[in-house]
Amino acid sequence: MSFNDNVQLDTSSVGTGGGGGGGRGGMVVGGGILGLIIAILTMLLGGDPTGGGTTTADPGTNAQDINGSAIQQQCKTGADANKYVECLIVGTVNSAEAYWGPELQKYGKQFREPKTIIYNGATQSACGTASNQVGPFYCPLDESIYIDASFFNILEQNFGSSSGKLAQEYVVAHEYGHHIQNVLGLLGQAQQDPQGATSGAVRIELMADCFGGMWAQAASTTKDAQGNTFLKELTETDIRDALSAASAVGDDNIQAKTQGRVTPENWTHGSAEARQRWFIQGMKSGNDINKCNTFNVQDPNSQVVS
Repeated sequence: MSFNDNVQLDTSSVGTGGGGGGGRGGMVVGGGILGLIIAILTMLLGGDPTGGGTTTADPGTNAQDINGSAIQQQCKTGADANKYVECLIVGTVNSAEAYWGPELQKYGKQFREPKTIIYNGATQSACGTASNQVGPFYCPLDESIYIDASFFNILEQNFGSSSGKLAQEYVVAHEYGHHIQNVLGLLGQAQQDPQGATSGAVRIELMADCFGGMWAQAASTTKDAQGNTFLKELTETDIRDALSAASAVGDDNIQAKTQGRVTPENWTHGSAEARQRWFIQGMKSGNDINKCNTFNVQDPNSQVVS
């Protein structure tokens, strides 16, 4: 979805450095887009894929962080969000906040805004090292979303995702969905049952896809502080773009490309079809968060809440 040119962007919740001390080894959620590939390759080479929640990147060789003041100067309007990927991230975060703040109040939950860290190469989070090898993730220890600005190119060039804007916005909205799960007290269920086709981890990831669909359906109604609408109306092309990204990061697609076979017992995010299905479920939910309850079906890879 394209942004309206005149909408005003707010960079106050966006940072460009680490969101806390590295190496604490907390739970990383939503980092399996590339992290799953690293884990599979590590296992094939005989290594330990767990890493205590951190990546294999060396913090001493981090690429230089994106300049925060440059983002503040560059990302001012929707026109900037349509032109620069960093500003698209800012605008999507702004729209997600505008949507989820009032939405959570319906369920008696007080919204708190996460921090979004845009970096280049690697940086530190309270859950360990963030790098472009693991992809975007949410760290509940510092309630921050970490996104390497180059990730969207990797998603397109290496995994066949569309380059459309909603394909990119889907990634941000998915990670924002993990923060909503944290606010709702659901996020810990991912660790209680960490892998397998019907595991808690898969259910948490598919729920975040569903939350992303809820945001996408309502995104053209979210407004900035001046009352300007953030995004233009959703189109069929936009939906295809989002579904392309969801399919690209399905466990089955990634496994087929990296190991030549599909092993559902190792899934952590769900099948490509399921990720698409739950995104659409969110769009069709009528802003009913209960329609995204992936724990309310026997197999979230083949069912949605009726």
